[in-house]
Amino acid sequence: MTATVRNVVTSGVFELDGGKWDVDNNVWLVGDDSEVLVIDAAHDADAIAEAVGGRTVRGIICTHAHNDHVNAAPALSERTGAPILLHPDDRVLWDLTHSGIVPDAELADGQILTIAGTDLTVLHTPGHAPGAVCLYSRDLGVVFTGDTLFQGGPGATGRSYSDHPTIVRSIRRKLFELPDETVVNTGHGPSTTIGAEKANVPDEA
Repeated sequence: MTATVRNVVTSGVFELDGGKWDVDNNVWLVGDDSEVLVIDAAHDADAIAEAVGGRTVRGIICTHAHNDHVNAAPALSERTGAPILLHPDDRVLWDLTHSGIVPDAELADGQILTIAGTDLTVLHTPGHAPGAVCLYSRDLGVVFTGDTLFQGGPGATGRSYSDHPTIVRSIRRKLFELPDETVVNTGHGPSTTIGAEKANVPDEA
């Protein structure tokens, strides 16, 4: 059976640099009837586990380590036995939320994750966060961008550990190399396509 994609929206609070914002997060489940990867375990481990059902969770993938994308990861890992995967450059942010808890494995640029016979390629796309990654599946025609690329353009870069020229470079050199018709499944808000967003990202400085 070919892998399918399911979206679960959870709600909570994003906290950084002394500020707090109410947010809705997209949690993405990629898999088949027997196994699944969870991309960004946000806010509500119970809601995510309910969506998983009886399937085996092969991994909990963190597109980056802002608290609103990882705050439910340890609870979901304990409940399912699944490893938590994070790019090592985002440990500084992970430790702000989960000091004393260490992710189980590291993500690396070009790494291939396979679920239900479908490959996901890890693309290191720093800028919103130093260890931000996107996950691209050629077979599914989709890229999961976390907070690197939204409908309307790049993710925010006005907070600690972020940088606007870096995120623009990541998007233009990594994401805009993908086919225009590639569906962009984001960390917040509606999905879009690579082609649609090319007009919404400035040129590199």
